[in-house]
Amino acid sequence: MNILPVNLSALLIELDDLSQALGLFDHLHRHPIDGVTTIIPAARTLLIYFTPARISAAQLTRMLMACPVSDASHRQGELIEIPVFYNGEDLDEVARLLDMGTDEVIRRHGEHEYQVAFCGFAPGFAYLAGGAGFDVPRRTTPRTRIPAGAVALAGTFSGIYPTESPGGWQLIGTTPLAMWDIQREPAALLQPGMRVRFTVTDAPPTRVSVPAGTVENRDTDAMPCLEVRQPGLQSLFQDLGREGQTGQGVSGAGAMDKGALRSANRIVGNPSNATAIECAQGGLSLVCHRPVIVAVTGAEVPVSITALDGTRHDAATWQPIELAEGDTLTLGATTSGLRCYLALRGGFEVTPVLGSTSTDTLAKLGPEPLRRGDVVSTAGLAVTAVSPGEMPPFELPRAGECVTLDIIMGPRSDWFSEQALALLCDQPWQVTPRSDRVGIRLDGEHSLTRAHHGELPSEGTVTGALQVPASGQPVLFLADHPLTGGYPVIACVAEHHLDLAGQIPPGATVRFNPITRFAPLAGDNAPPEVTS
Repeated sequence: MNILPVNLSALLIELDDLSQALGLFDHLHRHPIDGVTTIIPAARTLLIYFTPARISAAQLTRMLMACPVSDASHRQGELIEIPVFYNGEDLDEVARLLDMGTDEVIRRHGEHEYQVAFCGFAPGFAYLAGGAGFDVPRRTTPRTRIPAGAVALAGTFSGIYPTESPGGWQLIGTTPLAMWDIQREPAALLQPGMRVRFTVTDAPPTRVSVPAGTVENRDTDAMPCLEVRQPGLQSLFQDLGREGQTGQGVSGAGAMDKGALRSANRIVGNPSNATAIECAQGGLSLVCHRPVIVAVTGAEVPVSITALDGTRHDAATWQPIELAEGDTLTLGATTSGLRCYLALRGGFEVTPVLGSTSTDTLAKLGPEPLRRGDVVSTAGLAVTAVSPGEMPPFELPRAGECVTLDIIMGPRSDWFSEQALALLCDQPWQVTPRSDRVGIRLDGEHSLTRAHHGELPSEGTVTGALQVPASGQPVLFLADHPLTGGYPVIACVAEHHLDLAGQIPPGATVRFNPITRFAPLAGDNAPPEVTS
């Protein structure tokens, strides 16, 4: 067992293979450790989240090192049969790689049972282990579009794409079964521990209509409070995130600046976790249909109110704003920071998806983005007195300025050369316009070179992870990042700087400040040494 640092509240447990990883995963479910909140299994690792106030990294390390390491017992889970029309674009290439005919590939793929080992990459995407024992590399160049229902191979795993998405797996067929159906309970057809057998069908599949993972912003019987006149670049409903769904391959999402969302809610007297509108770069305009109280926090943005008679006045952010019937509230373009948050006293009436009203842009879960003409009503939440004493907790970054983010080195720092480790912190990184809620795409003068050139088996990733693809230009994962990834993570942004990271606009630069040195953790070792 190898225990690696991830951030200040997560560790990565590396084992020899999938069977050992699942064996430890089963043991920890039978014998839970107090303070451990979430465990994400992957190809040969477990990503373990913990609460530092309840258990330290050193204490958790010692307890994990005392756990037995053994192969997972074969679980006789429910058997799911998957009909496949073997028409995949890569079927001939797979046969060549395996040095056998296509008929032999099809026969062997269907005559063995697979086990759902874990879920990741996308909601409902199950990694299927065992089976025919094939081992094929991913495509050199990933496809930009793979249809839902595509049956594919990568490494030693089989998988089925639950929704249309990009991907680099080798396609061998298609199935009509819906792997992901938000109207089903659970939404993912395949769950860890289930068994899968593929059966041959000679007819091209008739696609099954898959209900979207998003919900329309529905009108309610309640009188509408606000109507969208202009939605701006991107205005989304967000709360603090979607918990407890990692077994289905669903990550947390949630507000990019959770502190600003909490403050906006407190200012209007809502519970701090109530749903708010997250608006990127401003531009949101709302017409008020009955008197309400709102608040705007987060990015620095001009706020104006235009009354029915045409008179206009400015309003303050981080303060309660009272709107009368007929008023139009307008957020101008952000001047510092990137995302602002608008809370409504009583909360917004929004339909949750998998227990959250957050919109996950990568997984396509949650409410649709706001559009011109949408009307929203209050949820009627219990409220308290407004809290006008909220203040921005940090200086908001501007385009052209440099932002310093604290990082924890690991879990894969040792996959990089000494030169790359120095470059990560010595050179500034430009925030490119290709950045979004999934991640900040960074561009540096010098790319990061790897010392280890093998293929990293998929493993769990955290918000704040600095994943380094083949280009050597890192991506800083944000709220909508995939649950698992296959590129090495050189370091992770410390949790206390995640809200700041969510406010960095394109055109700014980032420098990284390591507050730990990288070292694998052993049973009696202290947590990584703090250096600054």
